[in-house]
Formats: sequence, structure tokens, C-alpha cells
Amino acid sequence: MVEIRDFKTVAGGLPPEFRRYAKMVPAALGALVVVIVLFTSFITVAQDEVAVIQRFGLYDRTVTSGLHWKLPFGIESAKKVRVEFVYEEEFGTSTVTRDRRGSSRAAAGPRKDIATSQMLTGDLNIADVEWIVQFKIQDPYLYLFKVRDVRETLRNVAESVTRRIVGDRSVHEVVTVGRAEIATRVEQEMQAILDQYETGLEITTVQLKDVNPPAPVQPSFNEVNEARQEKERTTNEAREAYNKAIPEAKGTALRAVSEAEGYAIDRVNRANGDAQRFTALLREYRRAPEVTRKRLYLEAMAEILPTITNKYVIDERMRGILPLLDLGGAGVGKKREGGGKE
Repeated sequence: MVEIRDFKTVAGGLPPEFRRYAKMVPAALGALVVVIVLFTSFITVAQDEVAVIQRFGLYDRTVTSGLHWKLPFGIESAKKVRVEFVYEEEFGTSTVTRDRRGSSRAAAGPRKDIATSQMLTGDLNIADVEWIVQFKIQDPYLYLFKVRDVRETLRNVAESVTRRIVGDRSVHEVVTVGRAEIATRVEQEMQAILDQYETGLEITTVQLKDVNPPAPVQPSFNEVNEARQEKERTTNEAREAYNKAIPEAKGTALRAVSEAEGYAIDRVNRANGDAQRFTALLREYRRAPEVTRKRLYLEAMAEILPTITNKYVIDERMRGILPLLDLGGAGVGKKREGGGKE
């Protein structure tokens, strides 16, 4: 085996046309070593990434975005993690496919996963649930070194928690009014379990995309929903009529009571006034009976006479009636119009 120090001796025994190229080999080897050092000593970390540096396979440090130096020749290696990217996992259906290395690509169309989507509810019915979980990598160290397969762990936790929460509710709650509350509970309990497992993940969103009863019973379920909606509509109409009639009746009753109270107060006041007036007249009558009698007579006649059309004056000493000449009557007018003498 030829040693390096004997390289010049070996090169000297080469043909002349190869000696010139043989002298360039050490320079080429030196340049290759420099290139390898340069390419293995610097790493570039993108804006939404961090790089986890390992020295001889052990965790050493974490660097943020920018250009960074590390030991060359495989002494230190770097694994880049996208900490600002929002990842997504679909359950019950899938619009992406993944190969064995974990890379994803768009599928030809959504694929139904009945084994995952169909769940037993608390009232022993079956609901077809499709949901998505969005998450971010919060701690790259935990994500890379604490759990062997973080994505598969996430899927198992999501399915377990969702099935348990759906199993505590009726199918009506799962399909209609309870979807938002179920999604919130799933997100909270998933985060607690993932933190306990030290996965380094942060759940950002849990959304129930499509929740339906199984296809064979869907027509019957729709009929039940229509009946419930009709019941709610009738109940709302009855409440509306009640809220309209009761205040109106109460208002009418209060108005009648107020009018009766006002009428009672008026009658009492009038009666008190009449009584006081009668008392005052009685007092004056006792003081001057004749004067009071004439005054009352004159006041009464002043009220009565203006309402009488034909008036007759009767003298108490006369036995007959004194006829009055109707100067303003129709007869005098007719004579004047006919040209007669007065």
C-alpha cells in the first residue's frame, strides 16, 4: 500500500503526461476537504423554523431562524422543525394520502373512513362524525425526542377523546345543538393528555365538519327533526300570542280599575260638595227664611225659564189666563208678508 509521503516517489515513476495531473491531486483533496467543511458547518434556518442541533446523536441546543455554524463531518447534525406552521389531521374522511416517510400529497378525492367516523352515542344510536384537528409544534425538543411517533399518538388521542365525549351525549345533541360544545371539550381534553405525554404539540382548533346519522336511517332522522322544528315553531307562536294577549288584558284591567277609582273619587267629591252646599243653605235659611226662600225660587226659575218655549203668566188673584201677544211668532210675519193691516 502506498503511503502519502511516498506519493512524490510514486508520481515520479508515472509517465510524463500523468505527472502534471498527479501534482494537482493534493490541492484537489485540500479543496474537497474545504468544501465539505463549508457545507457541513453552516445551516440556514427559515423564518418559520427552528433547528435542533445534536452532537454525536445527543441533544445539544436549539437555534432560531438565520445562518448558524455547527461542527462539521457529522459531529453535529441539525433537524429543522416548522414551529409556526399549522398542521392538520383529518378523521372520518381524508383528502390527502401519506407515504411511509410521512410526506403528504393530495388524493384523487375524499376517502371515507367508516371505521373511524361511526360512533356510538349515549342513547345507543350511531352518529357519523367527521372532524379535523389543527395543531402546532410548541416544543421541538419534546416533539423530536420524547415520543416515537407523535402524529400517530395524536390521532389515537383524538379518536379516543372524541368517542368518549360523543358517547356521553344523545344523537340529537351530537348532530344539532351540541357540536360546538363537543369540539371545545375535545380540544381541552386532548391538550391535557398531549401535555401529559410530553409530545410538544399545541392544539389550535378542533372542528366537527360533518355530523350525520348513518345513511340508512337518515330519512327517518330528518322526519324527526322536522317534527321537532314544527313543535318549536308552534311553541314559539303560542308564546307570542300569550305575550301579546296577557299584557293587553292586564292593561285593559288596569284602565278599568283606574276609571272606576276616578269615578268613585268624583262621586264622593260631588256628594261632599252637595252636602256642604246643603249645610250652608240650611244655615242661611235658619238665619233669614224668607230671603233664602225667594233667592232659591229665583235661582230655580232662572235655570228653568230659558228652557221653556211657550210661557204663560198667571196671576193668583185672577181666575183666567192672560193671553200674551206673540209678537215674535209666525202669524204676525205672515200678515206682514200678505200686506194686511196691523
